[in-house]
Formats: sequence, structure tokens, C-alpha cells
Amino acid sequence: MIKLLLRSSIALVCLTVYGGLATAQNVWFLRHNSVLDSLQSTTDSTIPGNGDLNPYGVAFVPAGFPSGGSISAGDVLVSNFNNNANQEGTGTTIVSFSKTGQQSLFATSPLIGLSTALGVFSRGYVIVGNVPVTYTSTTSTPGQGSLQIFDRNGNLVTTLNDPTLLDSPWDLTINDEGATAQVFVSNVLSGTVTRLNLAFGSGGITLVSKTQIGSGFGHQIIPAIVAVGPTGLAYDPFRDTLYVASTADNEIFGIGEAGKRAGSAGTGFLVFADQTHLHGPLGLTLAPNGNLISANGDGVNAGGTQNLLVEFTKEGNLVATYQLDGGNPGAAFGIASTFSYGKVRIAAVDDDLNTLTIWNLQSPF
Repeated sequence: MIKLLLRSSIALVCLTVYGGLATAQNVWFLRHNSVLDSLQSTTDSTIPGNGDLNPYGVAFVPAGFPSGGSISAGDVLVSNFNNNANQEGTGTTIVSFSKTGQQSLFATSPLIGLSTALGVFSRGYVIVGNVPVTYTSTTSTPGQGSLQIFDRNGNLVTTLNDPTLLDSPWDLTINDEGATAQVFVSNVLSGTVTRLNLAFGSGGITLVSKTQIGSGFGHQIIPAIVAVGPTGLAYDPFRDTLYVASTADNEIFGIGEAGKRAGSAGTGFLVFADQTHLHGPLGLTLAPNGNLISANGDGVNAGGTQNLLVEFTKEGNLVATYQLDGGNPGAAFGIASTFSYGKVRIAAVDDDLNTLTIWNLQSPF
């Protein structure tokens, strides 16, 4: 374990790096209260024992998560989209990383093509989406997806299907309220966003309602990268606003009254449309300082600066950028952030190198 003291322009922060240090990278997210400033990070392989590749989703296990399972509060989960032959949309595994950097297999899905739609409920459950891809000798076709919910030991509890409202779960975010939760899901093949209302009780999980709250986002099947459409989602409960990274539109949108609206807001309102710095936004997270961070995989406008993490305010002002991987387009995908026990943690996957990078810092806020 390495401890460093760094003085930023805002406060003295303490950085703790856990686990084996595979690489050290400098990140300069600061200025305008950015969350990171010249920090070292830990990077670990996401490849499980069966050889699955192409990590997509990433999620933190929240504080208060029940003990006694195979994952604990503070762990990080990653879902894999490809199999060991690197076939798109055929991966089946979710791996976990402990706070000391130990990787282990959390769950194996009976469905293929685990997507960026990965989240963890404080009541002790994990939810993941899938978009399967089928192959012939000449074609590859993405098909009907689902949402699966696993218990804290990686056992499948239930599967949610809906050919209209959950046709292709590509990403999700959770408004966790303990006994109840709202799950916002983006559908890449139809260009829509759905809200699920769930309840947790002694009898298990109840699906209370499903509502389409967004539609009309650009979407297109592209065999080389499966598809582009609405991807990353981030929910601000104080504004009741859902932020949507629309990959095909190369823009970030906001949907107002997302937690209570009874119908679709279309694409909502435009939040961020920086054509210089956005390069096919995929993953999206609401950082603890109130800014948004998007992972850009260059799926729609390859060239220029690739695989950027882009931090910007909810008012649409650019704060900072960081290049996750200068190699092949499409590497930056899932991203997540959390604030617990006085620490800010950011996690991002690189699906070119098949790695997970985690930044840890004492909160300067």
C-alpha cells in the first residue's frame, strides 16, 4: 500500500493506492473543483478464468451492503461483453475486485453479451443487462436483451424481459432509496430510456412499474462495434434530472422530472455538445463534486484525441479531459464514481487493454 500527500489548489488530500500497482498514470482533473489532480492509480486485469474479454460495465458496491456474501461494500464489479474468442456480445461473466485489488469471479450469466448496464443495490442485489449477438458465416446481429438480478453470492434471482421497454439494456443507473429503488435503463437498439420502480421486501424483489421516459435518441447498428445509441446514464436526485450520453448524437442530454414523469420527454434538453472534446460518449457518471464525467470511445467519429474521459459541469462548461488509452478507438467504456468513508473513488474500464483503473483520494470537498 502506497500513501502519498499531494497539495492541490483547493486542499491537502491524502491518496491511498491499494493492491498491486500494475501501472501509474497521472490524472489532472482539477480546476473548477475537479475530482482528481495528478494522482497515481491502480490498474488490474479484468480477464476472468474463462478468458472473457471486452469489459463494459463497472459499478461500486455501496456502503451498507449486507455482509455475508461473496462481495462487500467498497468492492468494484465489472461485466464482460465478449467471450474468450473476442466475439462481440457473447461474454457471460461479472468479476469483482476487493479493496486490496484481489480479482475473483462473482457470477456467470446464463445469458450472453453482458453490457454496460451494471449496478448494485444496497439491499444486497446486483443487476446487469445484456445485449446478445448471434452470428452466421457472414453476419452478426444484436438481439433482444434482458435485465438479470443476482443475490450477493452471485446466484440468479430473477430476469426481467420486455420487448418494448427493455429491448436492449445498454447501460443503467440506480436511484437507491433502500426499501425501494428506481432503475433508469438506456436501450441502444431503439434509442429509448426506461424507468423501473422496484420494491425490496421479505418476499424478494417486486417490479412495481415500468415507464418510458426518453425516446428519439440517435441509434444505429454498426457490425464492427455492434451498435450505437443512448448509453451512459447519471441521475441527480436533487434536481430529479437524468443525464443521458447519446453516443450516436455525440451529445449529452438531460431529462427533467425523471423520477416521477408518466411519459416520454423525448430527448429532453441539451446539456453538453462540445464537438472538440466529445468523441462518441459512452459511460457517464455524476462525480461527488457535482460534475459529470463521460467516457468517450470514438465509436462515431474516430480520429483526433481518442478515448477521453471528459469532465464538465451540469451547466455544460468543460472542466478537464484525460486520455485513458491512446491506442485503438473504443477503449473507454464504463465509468463509475462514489463517495464513502471520506473518500472519492473513480473507476473506469479499458476494453482494448482489458483493464480496470481505480483512482482513490481523500475528499477535498
